Amino acid sequence: MEANLIQPDAEFSAAERDAVYKCIFNRRDVRGQFLPDPIPDEVLARLLNAAHRAPSVGFMQPWDFIVVRDAAIKRKVRNAFQGAHQEAAGMFENEQQRTYRTLKLEGIVEAPIGICITCDRSRSGPVVIGRTHQPEMDLYSAVCAVQNLWLAARAENIGVGWVSILRHDDLRNALGIPPAIQPIAYLCVGFVSHFFEKPELETAGWLPRMPLTDVLWIDQWHARGGSDPLFQHV
Repeated sequence: MEANLIQPDAEFSAAERDAVYKCIFNRRDVRGQFLPDPIPDEVLARLLNAAHRAPSVGFMQPWDFIVVRDAAIKRKVRNAFQGAHQEAAGMFENEQQRTYRTLKLEGIVEAPIGICITCDRSRSGPVVIGRTHQPEMDLYSAVCAVQNLWLAARAENIGVGWVSILRHDDLRNALGIPPAIQPIAYLCVGFVSHFFEKPELETAGWLPRMPLTDVLWIDQWHARGGSDPLFQHV
């Protein structure tokens, strides 16, 4: 049996490690800072290749990527957002509703491109390694592709905004997605004037960032594990 090849450069230097954490901590959901500058095709290809390298259950690679450049199609997507946005506003009450109506929650038309990531749940047939008892794992795999693209974009100093206030069928109609294909994310992608220091919803006072210690448990749900030394480092 042929031995698996080991990558000679598999280890990260301290500087490379720090760059990964910098990217994670400085990722932002971008809504209103998009510039009209086009993304060079070679850069866009790097982002898509990063997304395509995401982990996937049973190596099924269930994703497809629709790159949206056409202004008329973008307007269809924005119209779908606006209808859902008005409905969503009515789901909040009092001060939250007033705050919600002031938030900029998409940059569909302003961003030079949109990228829709989908999930083909039948790509590898009815039985997939790792999905036999958790059938939703293919959906999670496609979400990993979203995160890969998002982090790669941040490393390229490109902003990404995930527009989730959309009905799936409206997105299918706008982009010609077949009924059997599950839309996962519509992303607004482009260079930006700046990145905010904190997430916009945190800055707006919508919700605070929770301390890690409030959501960290040892061995059992809601168990602190006594004086576990991990808590001294988080």
